[in-house]
Amino acid sequence: MRIFDPHIHMTSRTTDDYEAMAAAGIRAIVEPAFWLGQPRTSVDSFVDYFSSLLGWERFRASQFGIRHHCAIGLNPKEANDPGLREEVIDLLPRYLAKDGVVAVGEIGFDSMTAEEEEAVEAQLDLAQEHELPVLVHTPHRDKLAGTRRTLEIIERSGVPPERVLIDHNNELTVGVVAQTGCWMGFTIYPF
Repeated sequence: MRIFDPHIHMTSRTTDDYEAMAAAGIRAIVEPAFWLGQPRTSVDSFVDYFSSLLGWERFRASQFGIRHHCAIGLNPKEANDPGLREEVIDLLPRYLAKDGVVAVGEIGFDSMTAEEEEAVEAQLDLAQEHELPVLVHTPHRDKLAGTRRTLEIIERSGVPPERVLIDHNNELTVGVVAQTGCWMGFTIYPF
């Protein structure tokens, strides 16, 4: 079994958290792009966010001796706006080639729409072009069905399973993911 945790959202954390992480011995992190809780309304807000991950967050982490890496991608919750989705997908290559970007992500499904599927497929193509691993977010609703659909799309894409991390697994999804050769990540919820 493979276990690896490359997933922390420091954009939403305080500097005190960097200090505590450094004291605990953490020396490197991966921060995947994610939905900030409020829908972004223009591609410019993605430019600002991606630039912050590559600039400000790297600087904040470095002050505590922590190397900050990131995954850049269009989160599934924001893939359902057709115009914005296309603009962000077109923007991604500019960021995927930058130092500090170690993967495409978080990608996947939220509501299992055709628009989300289009975004997954486009980002898997970009991962292939840039020879980057992929970080996949399994959906909160219909988790097993969404995970199965995601795995079908990944297999069809040609991205090697050893370059894919299926994250946010739970007791419903671990069995189907374990059969694929993809890396598995788990989310432990307190309740």
